[in-house]
Amino acid sequence: MSVGTLYLCATPIGNLEDITLRVIRTLKEVDLIAAEDTRNSMKLLTHFDIHTPITSYHKNNRYDKAETLINKLLDGRSIALITDAGMPCVSDPGEELARLAAENGIPVTVLPGACAAVTALAISGLSTGRFCFEGFLPQNKKDRKEALAGLVSETRTIIIYEAPHHLTATLRDLLEQLGDRQISVCRELTKVHETVFRTTIKEAVATYEATTPRGECVLVIKGIDSSLLLSEQQNKWQELSVSEHMDLYLSQGMDKKNAMKAVAKDRGVTKQEIYKACL
Repeated sequence: MSVGTLYLCATPIGNLEDITLRVIRTLKEVDLIAAEDTRNSMKLLTHFDIHTPITSYHKNNRYDKAETLINKLLDGRSIALITDAGMPCVSDPGEELARLAAENGIPVTVLPGACAAVTALAISGLSTGRFCFEGFLPQNKKDRKEALAGLVSETRTIIIYEAPHHLTATLRDLLEQLGDRQISVCRELTKVHETVFRTTIKEAVATYEATTPRGECVLVIKGIDSSLLLSEQQNKWQELSVSEHMDLYLSQGMDKKNAMKAVAKDRGVTKQEIYKACL
């Protein structure tokens, strides 16, 4: 018996009309649908008259349930994986099932469709050429601080997911760590009350401290200006001795020869001068 196929099916992030004909057909044809929240997904399936058996697959059972689903796939069953909204495996426990399927030689295919991150990026009014996706920031204070520290020097547009009850606190953290930048707070995307608040982080903090936010949010944040970043780096280098400057590059995995070249370029001197200073 040949193995089954795992179908990663994108579902609407708000407007039910955003589902594709291919997803509807596949959800009707597979042997089983694995859904993040079966109660939520049943509304979608009922709307499109889909009667395929459904089972739960979420962050609390993703490891044990993944084994069960993998065995079904190995037995020749076809399974469609759906999340509450958007693309499975993107900030979603489905990544574990997709990984295990690939490791077990099970065919995995994607049925593309709605994705909140790309939708928000497109409507944000910020640069779309280069971007980084952070998903949900860690709730643990130490981990969150480290995650935000890693974004301070990010020149690409930054995309972050956030729940309404955490929005204000997250905006405060962003202001503290990244400074005041342009931001688009995208809420209720594709729904009747869709809003895109194009503003600054500071103004967003003031707004949502005064008005309780509602609806799932996507934050699209302007990356740091590359010329400003270069200026900040140069100022940082000026505070370092030559040996400390060398250590900075060596700690990033650079070998001694290339680190010496980089330090010389930063300081506008020859490599020989750096070599002498390190003796």
